[in-house]
Amino acid sequence: MGLGGPSGLKGLAKVGVRCALSTETDLESLLEDLGLEQYYREKLSLSKILQIDEKTMADDPGTCKSNVPLYFLKKLLMVNVTARAVNPPDYSNCDDASEAADYNFDDLSDSPNDAEVFNPLDIITALFLCSDGFVQQELALKMSMCQFSVPLLLPNCDTKQSTLMLWAMRDIVKKYRPPDLSASKGFKEERMVLSELPMISFVRLGECSLSKSEILNKLLSNPQQYHDTFVHHNMKCGDSPRKISDGLTEITWYLPCGNKNMDIFSEPVAIANLRGDIAAHETQFSFLCQTSAAVFVFFDQLEPECKLLTNENHKAKIFLVGNQQSKSFNPDVLKKIANQLNLKKNNIIIKTKKTNDADFVKRLRTTVSIVLTNPGMKMSIEQMADIAHELGISVDEDSPECQAGRKNADAITAEIEDTFTFKEKQFPLQGQIWKELTFLEKEEVRLRKVGSEDIENYKSNLKMKKQELRRKQNSHAMSDFMSCFISAISSKERGYFLKWMRMNLDNLSRIKLSTLRELYKEKSKDSKNKKEIKEIDQQLSNSSLGIEHFFREMGQIYEASLYLPETDPSRQQLQHLPRLCAQLLLDGFPLELVDGDASNIPLRWVSDVLSQLNDLVSPKNKILVVTVLGVQSTGKSTLLNTMFGVQFAVSSGRCTRGAFMLLIKVSEDFKKDLNCDFVVIIDTEGLKSPELAQLDNSHEHDNELATLVVGLSDVTIINIAMENSTEMKDILQIVVHAFLRMKEVGKKPKCQFVHQNVSDVSAHEKNLRDRKLLLEQLNEMTQAAAKMEKKEENKNFTDVMEYNPDTGNCYIPGLWNGNPPMAPVNVGYSETVYELKKNIIQLLGKCESTSNNILEFREWINSLWTAVKHENFIFSFRNSLVADAYMVLCTEYNKWEWEFKKEMYTWVTDKETRISNFGTVAAKTEISELREYVTELKSEATTELTKWETMMFNNLNKYFEQPEGHVYLVEGYREEFSNSIKSLRKQTESSVFDQITTAADIKQGLKELDKIRATYTEEIEKAVCALIDKCRKKKIKMTDKELDESFNKMWAETLNTLPFSAQQTSNIFTSVSHQLLTNISLKGSHASELLSEKRLQDCGLKPFTYKPKGKKETIVHTFSQLLPWKDAVKAKQEIAENIISACNDCVSDKIMRKTNYHDTYIQEILHIIDERLNKADVDTDIEFEVSLKQHICGSAARKFQKMHEDFIQENDPYRRLEKNKDKFCADFKDVFNERDQCQKKAEEFTNQCLKPAVEDFVYRHLGLDIVDKMLTIEEFSTIMSFQYSLLLDLISKSDFQSFKRYICSYEDYVKSWISDRIKEIFSSDSALCELEDRHLQSCIDYINAAIKKAKAEKTDSLKTFAENICKELGDKLVISKDALDSFMVLNKADQDQFAYWLNKCVMEITEALRNKLKNTTFNKKNTHLHLKPKNELFNRVIGCGKQCPFCKVPCDAGAEVHTEHFASLHRPKGLGRNRWNDSQKLTTDICSSAVISNTHFKCSATNNKWHPYKDYRTIYPDWKIQPDVSLEASDYWKYVMNKYNEEFAEAYDAEPADIPATWDNITEEQAKESLKKSFGIKVKS
Repeated sequence: MGLGGPSGLKGLAKVGVRCALSTETDLESLLEDLGLEQYYREKLSLSKILQIDEKTMADDPGTCKSNVPLYFLKKLLMVNVTARAVNPPDYSNCDDASEAADYNFDDLSDSPNDAEVFNPLDIITALFLCSDGFVQQELALKMSMCQFSVPLLLPNCDTKQSTLMLWAMRDIVKKYRPPDLSASKGFKEERMVLSELPMISFVRLGECSLSKSEILNKLLSNPQQYHDTFVHHNMKCGDSPRKISDGLTEITWYLPCGNKNMDIFSEPVAIANLRGDIAAHETQFSFLCQTSAAVFVFFDQLEPECKLLTNENHKAKIFLVGNQQSKSFNPDVLKKIANQLNLKKNNIIIKTKKTNDADFVKRLRTTVSIVLTNPGMKMSIEQMADIAHELGISVDEDSPECQAGRKNADAITAEIEDTFTFKEKQFPLQGQIWKELTFLEKEEVRLRKVGSEDIENYKSNLKMKKQELRRKQNSHAMSDFMSCFISAISSKERGYFLKWMRMNLDNLSRIKLSTLRELYKEKSKDSKNKKEIKEIDQQLSNSSLGIEHFFREMGQIYEASLYLPETDPSRQQLQHLPRLCAQLLLDGFPLELVDGDASNIPLRWVSDVLSQLNDLVSPKNKILVVTVLGVQSTGKSTLLNTMFGVQFAVSSGRCTRGAFMLLIKVSEDFKKDLNCDFVVIIDTEGLKSPELAQLDNSHEHDNELATLVVGLSDVTIINIAMENSTEMKDILQIVVHAFLRMKEVGKKPKCQFVHQNVSDVSAHEKNLRDRKLLLEQLNEMTQAAAKMEKKEENKNFTDVMEYNPDTGNCYIPGLWNGNPPMAPVNVGYSETVYELKKNIIQLLGKCESTSNNILEFREWINSLWTAVKHENFIFSFRNSLVADAYMVLCTEYNKWEWEFKKEMYTWVTDKETRISNFGTVAAKTEISELREYVTELKSEATTELTKWETMMFNNLNKYFEQPEGHVYLVEGYREEFSNSIKSLRKQTESSVFDQITTAADIKQGLKELDKIRATYTEEIEKAVCALIDKCRKKKIKMTDKELDESFNKMWAETLNTLPFSAQQTSNIFTSVSHQLLTNISLKGSHASELLSEKRLQDCGLKPFTYKPKGKKETIVHTFSQLLPWKDAVKAKQEIAENIISACNDCVSDKIMRKTNYHDTYIQEILHIIDERLNKADVDTDIEFEVSLKQHICGSAARKFQKMHEDFIQENDPYRRLEKNKDKFCADFKDVFNERDQCQKKAEEFTNQCLKPAVEDFVYRHLGLDIVDKMLTIEEFSTIMSFQYSLLLDLISKSDFQSFKRYICSYEDYVKSWISDRIKEIFSSDSALCELEDRHLQSCIDYINAAIKKAKAEKTDSLKTFAENICKELGDKLVISKDALDSFMVLNKADQDQFAYWLNKCVMEITEALRNKLKNTTFNKKNTHLHLKPKNELFNRVIGCGKQCPFCKVPCDAGAEVHTEHFASLHRPKGLGRNRWNDSQKLTTDICSSAVISNTHFKCSATNNKWHPYKDYRTIYPDWKIQPDVSLEASDYWKYVMNKYNEEFAEAYDAEPADIPATWDNITEEQAKESLKKSFGIKVKS
């Protein structure tokens, strides 16, 4: 309730000003005190007083006077009967100290309360004057519920004008039982302004010592149940002087309950009470005299010439009521007046000294009863308007808006004679057509009646029937009534129009339904009338007519128009309807979400209304949702109205079903607490309603409704009336199912049980047992529901709900305090509901809302309803918010995974470099033993892996803790991603250890060779030095030729003395055979026997062909052309070819590295084979496995043998020496001739040692960079993005062969596609050059830094200088030991000069390498890369590699380790070679449709027996095939199959498929659009 007002100080200041100027009227002055002055001009509206603000949660009105009307309003709206006692607290007696010190007896006679308090009547008058017509109606209705009197004539003391509050009272409807219905227990339900009742008025003439209002209260109350209907002197603040409410005429009604002992009057009667002296309010008095059956005039003293009473126009009987005890009482004047008025003795009631209050009231009652036996005049309040006009009293309904609204409403409702006929004729779109459409929509996804027909043809026919029904809808012209309705809600007086409509329709329904109900009651007495009862039920449903039927028709008109061409004028004329409805939602009118009669949601209509609503309020579009579920007629609507002041379009006169939503604004100051701009209230109608139970599908409708609304809510209120315990169980069962389904999709709404009609104060304690019992029942239901939904891990209700048995239950006492119709609302009811409201708002404040804004709420409605339409809910739920959240999680996880892999790859590359430099001058470690060094590295690797694994877990946890991004929707996948991290750690650890071991073993193998080479080099160096000495001793100048001859002679002699022995090559076949045997022996002895039947050397020479095993496979293979499924032989051959291709890639990669063979290479290949065979969807037997492994290992061993021999030859010491002969010779000549070697040696060191190392460094790191760059492209961010890009590219190519390759050789196609993409991205030189340059530059920087450092360390020889440089670069570059050794030979260069030239040479090789890299083709570079980008990307996007068992589409799951496989887009099974048995035609069935149909399948997994598709999970438990929720999702593949039907048939040796008619209409654009939808791709603007 967001009414501001001046603070206390401001108020005081204003009082000062007021005294000075004294120009303010009483009204202005009071309104200012009450903080209402601004609302006198701009009236208070419903949205203002109903909004949720901080005062909603505050109980204390505070000391500020301007809070008084606010708290009165707040309490009144919560129908709290203590509302009128709200005034600022009295702080005058709070000083205890002074009170104790000097007690002054004179003070006792003073008023104890000098603080300014307001008379409740002033507050009421002020509020009515400051409110618009709708707030006035709400106030009057709530006052009437509290049994407060309601303003009949509202005075304005400034204008001296009164207003008849006809409109304000229009909404008051009361039920009562007149004497003639007491026997049949029937009742009358009437709108009080239309009810023709006798009115008895009570007025005062002059001063009066009797309290008229208090006597009236006693008159209307039973002795045992006194209630203050009228405000009187002895009430709290009732004695405060009235400032603006003199002249106020109030009205109340006395209505009998049909019990003679309890009823004060047996007939209904209206009681009016005029405040103030009639002498001062003659107009009001005249009005009462002309409209009442009797007027009781209270007096103390009468004037002899009392013209007021003797007016001849007065039709009412006059009764004089006097008090004999009054000093001014004059019996003589009384007699004179009595004679003038011809009053009988009974018309004069005098309270004598002997008469006590009870007797006096009894006498008054008797007099009133006598009047009622023959009232003379009965008049409805509506009829009083004419008299008001005559007397110059204005009528609130005379406002132009109200009149225009009424005129428009009457134009429609006046024509309605029979509601059923009216609906049939005027609402053609929502009748049978809409029900048929609903059936078709549900049948499209349920496929209950497909029989043996081709599913896609069946669906196509359904689609055509839907279009036909929409055409039929469009053929109906809009009825005049609907045109009137739409133009009326487009006008500015739409609020009044809708209220008039609602009242008129209620009045109509009340008449119609009351007769039907009577009939129902009559027929129900005899159980034989079942058929008739059902017919009456149907009539009850058909006769119900409310505004929702008009809006429903409007929605259907709009939805049907969307099937017209966009340019069609009819369609364009209706485009404004959603915005109109959105505006009404903002104005506080409800929107029907679910049409309960058809049990369907007009999705496009609701979606477009919500979109428009979003546009109207953006960016303030955050919402929280409260849903109320409960059995029909359990006081749910009253509860909602009391709690939030909302009025759903439901009255007891009508029987509605469905779900309605309303918006409540959250005030600006409270938004930060609730974190939303609006609270959405959803009310469900017709759940378990007795009137509707007879109708078909009632239970199914209830389930659908409950599931939907629970899914939409943040807080669910479950309303239970204690007397309806059996229905309660039913409703709970529905609710538990709904909650269970919600948990499955990542929602866990908060839950609040409301138990109505629990009256005892100890209810909460007493019901501890009940609560325990309720929880036990809920747990039982949860287990039963979990079993049905196949989610048996949910054992307790609290597993699926946020529910606390102690705080989650609210016990609300009965609504009425006493016997209706005269009972006021129970204070306990109002206070408990208020506590519940506070609790719910607190719960909302703690919500991490599912639908943060209106658009997401719209998305939830769409996806939940689509899922609800499939009976098997969980299994069909797919929501774009969930899909988006999953996509974001996959994207994030992929980033973390790549970060982890990248770091570990860099780490292992660095360590491989160190191992390569181990034992050389470039070694970075002090450890001399290689094995010890490897152990240290492995320990280091474990630490590094643990660090990164922990970091990934932290990232995952942080991700799930964030408030944004709907992370709770994918909470179910958390475990999968957690397991994927563990798996990634395990795989990486194994790979890292293998790489370290391999590098170390190869290094160890070279150790001996290195030693021999070093010895030989030393010997040669000695021989050369000896030769130099020998030549120098000759002391003659030798020519180059002579020097060459001397050198050659020395070379030959020295080589002869060296003990060369041929290097031994290993037999790789033996090693590979051993590894293969170790692998196969795990499979049992039969496998080992099979292995021994063939030598490995004889394997892998010819292409692999799988031979059928046994007779069965042979026969099947022979007749494979006639079978609908792909036979096992073909399938196994395909699997074998894929595995061979993958292994060949791995072998080629190893050979490219030109390293020595290591056993880990063949282990890796065997691991690839095992992994692929495990994933294969075909049962692979041991014969197949052994023969495949032998083939692959034989071929690999042959290639590895050659690689090994090449390596040995390359590293042969003799060859190495021969290679360096010319260099030694040149060095010999230089030394002999004492030439300067600095430049030459610097070039040699640069070219032989540094250049190859730099090139190697670039290639080691380039692969990583290429992958890095590729991963920045959207298509590689997740498996689903990749699939989307791949399929989009395919359709753009329009090439059948590409489609065929994609379907039949998926992995090959993906690999070549990735290769092409990499080439495309890096085709321009600049992209790759930039990366190469970066590494080249960093390498050169390392070298320059190393030279600088070595220079700084003054060394004694060039050899030490060079070694220092190498040592510094030992962890970055692999420097060839051989090249370094030969560089050191005969090295007599000057160190400083050498350093100078070295810097120059380094600059030159930078340029040289840059040019070399520039001129190398991308393909050539690719062969040198250590990390192959294609493989890395392929492993990333291929996922788990599993394919759908029916249509062979690949799994899209993002976590590497996942328990369920799923694909976003399934395709017609014919594309996977499936055909019909008899016709050999390719099938068009799509598995996402088949799994919800009643059709069957058979294959080897079912032992070739027929098995229902619906139960496919018993055969393929790992696959979750989502039904096609949009019905357009598979448009992509439908388009492809339609386009290439002939080509596929020819390629598969089959007959072309019978293409469903609707497939012909799918365009390429639609196909691409469906692709976007399926993969949840949002186009970035």
